Amino acid sequence: MEKTDAPYARLPEMALHLSKEDSLKEQCDLFSGEWIPNSSGPPYTNSSCSFIDSYQDCLTNGRPDTRYLYWKWKPYGCGVSPFDAEKFLKAMRNKSWALIGDSIFRNQMESLLCLLSQVEEAVEIYHDETYQSKTWYFSSHNLTLALIWSPFLLKAEIKDLGHSNYDIQLHLDALDNTWTSQYNKYDYIVLSGGQWFLKTSIFWENSTIIGCHYCPGKNLRELGMDYSYQKALELAFRFITTSDHKPLVVFRTWTVDHFEYGEWYDGGICNRTEPYKEGEFSRDPADQVMRGLEIAEFEKAAAIGLEHGTHLKLLDIYHLSLLRPDGHPGPYRKLYPDISKRPQNDCLHWCLPGPMDTWNDLLMEIVLNEGHQRYSS
Repeated sequence: MEKTDAPYARLPEMALHLSKEDSLKEQCDLFSGEWIPNSSGPPYTNSSCSFIDSYQDCLTNGRPDTRYLYWKWKPYGCGVSPFDAEKFLKAMRNKSWALIGDSIFRNQMESLLCLLSQVEEAVEIYHDETYQSKTWYFSSHNLTLALIWSPFLLKAEIKDLGHSNYDIQLHLDALDNTWTSQYNKYDYIVLSGGQWFLKTSIFWENSTIIGCHYCPGKNLRELGMDYSYQKALELAFRFITTSDHKPLVVFRTWTVDHFEYGEWYDGGICNRTEPYKEGEFSRDPADQVMRGLEIAEFEKAAAIGLEHGTHLKLLDIYHLSLLRPDGHPGPYRKLYPDISKRPQNDCLHWCLPGPMDTWNDLLMEIVLNEGHQRYSS
């Protein structure tokens, strides 16, 4: 599970009280809306799709409630069409996609594969030695989907010390060659940063240590997670906007966790069974800081991209995901957990099927139907 490997100083929580602006109801903003009941439920099940990772297979693992499956995202003033696998596959014949990031993208890729399997089941044709990067192929449509593991987008040396502890050396002036070396292969790119930036990291520039994020006792300057994330986004967008290769690039925003009463390492849980309504939730402002950086860097890159013929779009899942504390595996990341023993919860990744399928509904809307690029408040 991808959260900080040691406790870090969280900013004080503050409640968000977001109003439904009348103006939003008069226009179609895909990313501002509410979750409404949906009696038809998900388009696939845990038994009909073979791509669901066991850690996100909540129904098979014994999650007793199913109400979380019966909601759909309703933007103010318009609707979102359910994912149309046949339409998508026809439009993407002879094309190639890459999703670049961390395990949240693996989660999203599995959702996409499940949605598409209603028409054609993909075949895995590649995996790296760690099984973090994978590629699937749809032979009937000559479509390739690749998952490229690059949790920082930057060059990083990551040593797994066990028990979710890592020694991370992060180079703020160099992108990860894992994805940049393959960039020219793809017609569509979806990328994002994520929760790895919350982990203890040592920062390097010009082959010199310049500081860190959360490294008490190392006598290094604390620069913070927002410092490294801003550097990563700036460098990634500069690479994209100046590249001679011009795929359609979709940037997916920050996804929050929903741990309550602690974090993943000290008993935090997520046992809610329905979505939040506006004003019901408290939020860690650190998430808002990270998303704020994303929006600022995306807007700068989009403006530059217009001058260079770069096609940049925004998949803003931040707010709609924030409203779904009920969508995580919680203790059902493992098969039939003994709740009385307070097992570790996963309140970051998402059950499949579940709310994450909506991310792909929106992705299809953006790519095929030219969905609006405003972002939620």
